Amino acid sequence: MPETASRNQALWQLRERYVPRGVAQAHPIFVARAEGVRLWDVDGREYLDFAGGIGVMNVGHGHPRVLQAVRAQLERFTHTCFQVAPYEAYVRLAERLAQASPGAFPKKAIFLTTGAEAVENAVKIARAYTGRPAVVALTHSFHGRTLLGMSLTGKASYYKQNFGPFAPEVYHAPAPYPYRGVSDGLALGGLEELFRTQVDPERVAALILEPVLGEGGFIPLSPEYLQAVRRITEAHGILLVADEIQSGFGRTGRMWAIEHSGVVPDLITFAKSVAAGLPLSGVVGRAEVMDAPKPGGLGGTYAGNPLACAAGLAVLDIFAEEGLLERAKVLGKVLWAGLERLEERFPQVGEIRGLGPMVALELVRDRRSKEPAPELAQAVLEAARDRGLILLKAGMFGNVLRLLVPLVATPEEAEEGLRRLEAAMEVSL
Repeated sequence: MPETASRNQALWQLRERYVPRGVAQAHPIFVARAEGVRLWDVDGREYLDFAGGIGVMNVGHGHPRVLQAVRAQLERFTHTCFQVAPYEAYVRLAERLAQASPGAFPKKAIFLTTGAEAVENAVKIARAYTGRPAVVALTHSFHGRTLLGMSLTGKASYYKQNFGPFAPEVYHAPAPYPYRGVSDGLALGGLEELFRTQVDPERVAALILEPVLGEGGFIPLSPEYLQAVRRITEAHGILLVADEIQSGFGRTGRMWAIEHSGVVPDLITFAKSVAAGLPLSGVVGRAEVMDAPKPGGLGGTYAGNPLACAAGLAVLDIFAEEGLLERAKVLGKVLWAGLERLEERFPQVGEIRGLGPMVALELVRDRRSKEPAPELAQAVLEAARDRGLILLKAGMFGNVLRLLVPLVATPEEAEEGLRRLEAAMEVSL
């Protein structure tokens, strides 16, 4: 039984009785309300939310523009199914995302409901366009919990369990992980070896990668690596898919993390912060590629729900009119400076890494051995919660603490969260 107050305890008992254990919780609290960067649980306790619903709340909880847009749409209609009777919000959002994505060529966008759906549809589109069956992903990656999403995910623990057999024609190349000895050169060599030994590149429809690995531990792929991968894919007629589900919508200080490298992918998958908490995802990319599936090949009953599309348009207005990308860059500087202070103080901080405000720290037993310390990460996570700070773990060993601070956070709120993190580390490390 979690050591929380009575209402949390009562709800936790209901959760244990009626919700399967496979739906894990990072924190044994039940949220009553949220605003901006803050949460309040059912017992009235306040928390700084540095998890953001796993990177969903980049514009913060309950942003007035989002609430206003959703209320207005709610009063008109909530559902018609875009494939049955289309509506303006869908096409307006497609237009704006096509304009906001990299590449000086015509683009189109489709909307879906979850990140896993976006990934699956990107693969469908790539296979339809190329006529090829195979897909390459990276180790340490996460692409969803559906059959194909699990197959693409390069992390067995938790996500794959005994859920196989998995989808065929999925291959994994090593992801760069410099802190653990996998350089860009070794990773690229592993990709070339994959093509020599497991799958002919002429059979590969797409290579999908996260510009910053999310569940894998906030490992940024360097511009040099991404540029080399782009050259390889172009040489073999392979589509490059950037999975921006966690790293997109300003999380790294640019609208898309891939933009830091100058690489232009053929397709981008997005979800999470696109609609500020409403279920919306999608794929945007080259028009001729997106048009490859025949009519009826794409869609879904709730795909591109009008409420979610209205929220998505409001999110883009917030970015454009409130300077959210510039605020994200300032936030990133505050977070990096604070974590570097913690690195100097605590020898268990093996590395700080990420890109802009998408930043994390990897905890180890000591810096010399680099031995992962997942139990320390869990202890800090719990101690931080006790001090009113919500964090999440990540990484292949569960020893990475990631910060997904809403981009609307003020520097003062970020500093307060860092102080709470430092206090948690003082009692845990």
